[in-house]
Amino acid sequence: KATVSVLNWSFLLRETATMGSDGMPKGEKTGTMMQLLMGAGGIYACFMYYGVLQEDVFKFRGGEEKEKFTYIWFLQMLEAIANVGVAFAYLSYTGFTPGIPHELFSLTGFTQVSAKYCTNAALAQGVSFPVATLAKSGKMIPVMMGSLLLGGATYTLREYVQVLAIVLGTAIVSMGSGKSKGSTESSYFGLFFLFLSLTCDGLTGGVQKRLKKKTSEKGIELKPYDFMFWTNLYMVCVATVFAFFFSEVFAGLAYIMKYPEVMQLIIRFSICSALGQSFIFYTIAIFDPLVCSTVTTTRKIFSVIFSVLFKGNPLQPVGWFGLAVACGGIMADIAGKTSENKKPDQKGGCCSGGQCKL
Repeated sequence: KATVSVLNWSFLLRETATMGSDGMPKGEKTGTMMQLLMGAGGIYACFMYYGVLQEDVFKFRGGEEKEKFTYIWFLQMLEAIANVGVAFAYLSYTGFTPGIPHELFSLTGFTQVSAKYCTNAALAQGVSFPVATLAKSGKMIPVMMGSLLLGGATYTLREYVQVLAIVLGTAIVSMGSGKSKGSTESSYFGLFFLFLSLTCDGLTGGVQKRLKKKTSEKGIELKPYDFMFWTNLYMVCVATVFAFFFSEVFAGLAYIMKYPEVMQLIIRFSICSALGQSFIFYTIAIFDPLVCSTVTTTRKIFSVIFSVLFKGNPLQPVGWFGLAVACGGIMADIAGKTSENKKPDQKGGCCSGGQCKL
């Protein structure tokens, strides 16, 4: 979820693993334990706190009227602006890459901000943070469905079992969350938003593949912060248009001025998003992309457990069983990627022709 959703960055990060012009060596990467602790620690700290703040924003009730924060496009606009600021500062030092395919970056910006909007809308509708996070961990579902229907792809039995475990586990957690009957209708509406979010994730994956193909054909080597800057810049544009269209800009400003505690939450939320993405790029620049993927995935599991234990999202015993099933599916996905990464290529290594098989 993060969020750009961290969720969608893994594809981009893996595809940039072969670059060399920005100081990122091609092929396998190694780093010191201190560097790993710094990268992983930064990702854990930023995005676990990000999750806490995200949950607090949508649980906040202001004044005697118990006003909820409902200005989601306004929130997306502010978060993306923070990301653009950090990426711009970095690129101002290293230089911007010429020849950017803006039409594809604008499209992926649209699909990614739409996915983030739907995730936050699900939280606003009453879906618990653990359910939303576990559901977003199943973003391979729309990708698999699209590939099967349109691309003629095939998957192993293990991959089907992993996806099934995440889906069933998330459903069990949802049923075992102990919500009142009065919140059922809102939760169903929120689950619909999660479905839309996963659909947008699937569309994002397709656009990113086209983006990689086009830049490869033109011989353009994109730096990681190119992805961060241009994607978030177009996310700002899309979010701003929708925020004005739905009259959220001035209403959102009025809300956070009326309740400054929410303003503080959003500022910290946006900073965590920008710094967290920076730690992701730091980690991917030093280590193999699989290391970064493992860190971000396990972070989600700890965020879910923290939310259950400390953020008022108690689970019944059946809910804990569902959590174990879903987490098992997530960890099996990591194990599968690890074993695939270790398989030697036919030409003698895990990377062939500059492409790491992750």
